[in-house]
Amino acid sequence: MDGLTMDDYQLTITAAVNRSERFHPQRQIVSRRPDRSLDRTTYGEVAGRSRRLAGALGGLGVGSGDRVATLLWNQPEHLEVYFAVPAMGSVVHTLNPRLHPDELSYIVNHAGDRVLILDETLLPVFDSIRGARDFENVIVVTHSEPAPEGTLSYEDLVSSGEAVEWPDLDERQAAAMCYTSGTTGRPKGVTYSHRSAILHCLGAALPDGLGISRRDVMLPVVPMFHANAWGIPYAAALTGAAIVYPGPHLDAESILDLLASERVTMTAGVPTVWMAILAALDAEPDRWDLSALRTMVVGGAAVPQSMIEGFDRHGLSVLQAWGMTETSPLGTVCHPSPDLGDGTPEQYGYRARQGIAVPLVEIRARNEEGEVPWDDQTMGELEVRGPWVAAGYHGGEGTEKFTADGWFQTGDVVTIDPHGCIKIWDRSKDLVKSGGEWISSVDLENLLMAHPAVAEAAVIAIPDERWGERPLGVIALNEGRSATPDELREHLSRDFAKWQLPERFEFVEAIPRTATGKWKKIDLRARFVNGSE
Repeated sequence: MDGLTMDDYQLTITAAVNRSERFHPQRQIVSRRPDRSLDRTTYGEVAGRSRRLAGALGGLGVGSGDRVATLLWNQPEHLEVYFAVPAMGSVVHTLNPRLHPDELSYIVNHAGDRVLILDETLLPVFDSIRGARDFENVIVVTHSEPAPEGTLSYEDLVSSGEAVEWPDLDERQAAAMCYTSGTTGRPKGVTYSHRSAILHCLGAALPDGLGISRRDVMLPVVPMFHANAWGIPYAAALTGAAIVYPGPHLDAESILDLLASERVTMTAGVPTVWMAILAALDAEPDRWDLSALRTMVVGGAAVPQSMIEGFDRHGLSVLQAWGMTETSPLGTVCHPSPDLGDGTPEQYGYRARQGIAVPLVEIRARNEEGEVPWDDQTMGELEVRGPWVAAGYHGGEGTEKFTADGWFQTGDVVTIDPHGCIKIWDRSKDLVKSGGEWISSVDLENLLMAHPAVAEAAVIAIPDERWGERPLGVIALNEGRSATPDELREHLSRDFAKWQLPERFEFVEAIPRTATGKWKKIDLRARFVNGSE
């Protein structure tokens, strides 16, 4: 039997689109529109419309490898583009409308986008970059007004497009594109292949991944323009999970209303979203029936233990995951340890970690002395590799982020326990080195946000003549609450040594955030370090 091989079946997004159309065409896709009305469609309808959209885009000259940019919310039209563009052999490039116009202008030109598809509510964003790139076609999803002069109507295109049969594709060709947030230097483009997207789907569907299945009703709060939409559009299509899209309405009450009314079983978003939702639940614990909700996936930043405990009080389970744009993004997931009792301090401490690598993702950590042992003591920069981890950036930039033996250097400083469970202590640029010793800003922030008066907390390093650096706490208080620096230091002293405590606190109305919802520490440094406030 020498030479016998398996079928060389190509792992392409087309398989997910076809499966959604054949096996679960009646599964619902619900979306809240800008006017707050609910739109209901199905996978069968979305798949059919995506075929016509592909036909219309082909008629406009969009071909293999061409980039089609999007400025869209979490809405069914965005899912149609996610289906149509890769399946026709082109590349869907999601743009973050919250970025500064200078960054967006740079990104669309660096990517070489030919066509832009946007929602009419985001026309002001388009206006801010209109002169930056001469798109061949601008296509507008309209809700009330006709498409502006000089643009094409999305609905007219879909209605008039001739449904196509999907071409045969190579699994290694580009399917999607997303740019990093550019916290250091210019944003960098990550290009996902069809193969990486499908393997990422399978990893997300595993029980020790996110456990996505046909039994689920998913509400992705994470925007579809952020980190490849966490792979949810394709994982849901492949498995048959129903989807509920919140559209542009991401306030706590709107999200909670949808979670309850649509009997959502799984939701996903960044910690800042869930902080607001927890506050709403604490204020009105009996208002929403969330009995169907089995998992709240939280990623994008470290999850405070106080948040996990807070949702547990409401019978809701937080599942922490870690990843990056460069990892498609799923890298690690922290399921509760079967060796620790539920509700114990040890279990809570474990769940506040970032978890173990999902199957097919490899991890290691290194410092200046080499690869660190898995002893949960030695810190090093986390490095990862795997079939859905980037091997480089668009245009060949950022080569310094990749090692000679093929690992991606994440910039996250971690310890790894003997079982492979990682704990992120900080971003390498955010650690505070005081008197030669490291202080984790993340741990300080998480404990500060457990204080009843604190709504948000960020910790940055400030120069110090004696110690090199010292931590500075920036605090946004809950409405109607107060706290003094001495009270905050006393609160921190239960877990931190005296030398680790910030001598200085600054109180602000709100912590500035990046376009993806993380603390924008570069602004805090400019204000309190460079500005010397």
